[in-house]
This record gives sequence, C-alpha cells and structure tokens, in this order.
Amino acid sequence: MSEWPLAETFRSASGEVRWGSLGPPGRDPVVLLHGTPFSSYVWRGVARALARRHQVFVWDMPGYGLSEKHAGQDVSLAAQSRVFTELLAHWALAEPTVICHDFGGAVALRAHLLHGARYRALALVDVVALAPWGSPFFRLVGEHAEVFERLPPALHRALVREYVSSASSPGLHPAVLDRLVQPWQDPVGQAAFYRQIAQADQVYTDQVQDRYGEIQVPTLVCWGGDDDWIPAAKGRELAARIPAARFETIPGAGHLVQEDTPAELTAALIAFVRDHGGG
Repeated sequence: MSEWPLAETFRSASGEVRWGSLGPPGRDPVVLLHGTPFSSYVWRGVARALARRHQVFVWDMPGYGLSEKHAGQDVSLAAQSRVFTELLAHWALAEPTVICHDFGGAVALRAHLLHGARYRALALVDVVALAPWGSPFFRLVGEHAEVFERLPPALHRALVREYVSSASSPGLHPAVLDRLVQPWQDPVGQAAFYRQIAQADQVYTDQVQDRYGEIQVPTLVCWGGDDDWIPAAKGRELAARIPAARFETIPGAGHLVQEDTPAELTAALIAFVRDHGGG
C-alpha cells in the first residue's frame, strides 16, 4: 500500500483513523469522503489533480481501508458523521469544500445537518442519501452477517471480489480490483466487511432526508449514468430537494465513477471547486 500510505493518525471514539493531505498547506481546503466497501484509495487520481491548487485531505473511515478494525466497533453512519465532525476540528477546517461518494454522502450530510459542520461547497457523487437504499444482496448480508462471517476464506474472497466488481460498468482493472478488496482479505478484514454491512441502517438517512431543503451551500450532484447500485433517478431526486444543487450525469460510468470515467469526473469536480471552492 506504499502508493497510498495515509501517514497520519487520529484517535477517534470508533478507533484509529488513518489520514493524509496532499498539496500546499494553507491553500483552500478540499476534503474527500469515500463510501462502502471502499476506502480513500478510490479518490487517489482526483486528490492528486485537486492538490495542484488546493490542500486536499483524505481519510479512511474507522473499519475501512488502513484505519482500525476491531470486534464490537461502531462503524454506523451515525458514528462516522461524528468522527468526520471531530476530524474537521482536528484539521482546523472551518469551511472546506467537501466531496463525497456513496455513503460518504450520508456521513457529510449528517455532519452538516445534525452536527453543525460548515462547508464552502458540497459535491455528492453517487451518494447514499434517499430511501430506499441497499441492494437485495446488501440487505441479505445485513440480515445474516453472523452467518457470512463464518464463510470459508476462499469463498469470502470470491464474494467480495464479485461484489466490488459489480460497482463498475465497464469493469475494473485487475490491479485496481486487487487493491480495493485487499483490506477485506484477512480474518480481521473478513469480520469487518460484514460488520459494516450489518450496521448500515437506513434510519440514519431517514433522520435527515427531509432536511435537505435546508442546505444552502453550492452543491453539485454528480452521477454515473450506468450506476446499477444507486440509479441516476435517485440523484435527480436528491438534486431537486437541495435548493442550491445542480445535477450532472456522467455517461458510461457505473457506481465507481472514479474508476470508470476518471477524466470526466475529475474535470467536473475541478470546475465545480474552481467556481465555488476558491483557488
């Protein structure tokens, strides 16, 4: 994992968080949030591009990627939004531009609406935000997590690879797929993979989705046109609920827009940050 080391640590109530920053310190800040079952690694290209003009903060949420994973860990959306709020204070970021993917969107939305986190601008990329969410497979695993935790390691690894692969429309490069599933491969990772699904309760978005009309910051809702995990119709509905939101579709991309159409997504985000995030 030397190409994405996340050298810094932060001790949160949900365990040690690994994080890093790219770009010149003191520049207008941008924070990137990943989703499940991914890590900040999916943002590597976008982060490096944005770091030419901004200080970019990346982090692996507790229970994901390089961050701590342990039995009994609270990795719910409620816990993650509290950790994110704590991290913003730790980084001394008053109003960063925030860019999120998948359930990172729910984390950032909860932090903003429930914990008072302030943003200069907000970009929501194929995010978990509106009910209902969760594929039939995701719900099945959540209902029987203790059974899936006992799968033989070879079957578990095959299941995770197939699941992660389904997030891409054109298909993932084998080396990228290897890197995305790596944190879930050993016994600690296997337990953590099913733990985070078991705690993914829709109640955490139900608590805030009727408040999206309160969001006043410039917002980009960006969606892969071929997303099979969360259809683009959800993105349009989300954008319609946020007064300051603009909706943009990226053709040819599935749920993992960062991997499917990296140039198109990066261009859209750089333009949005340039127009609204300073720099």
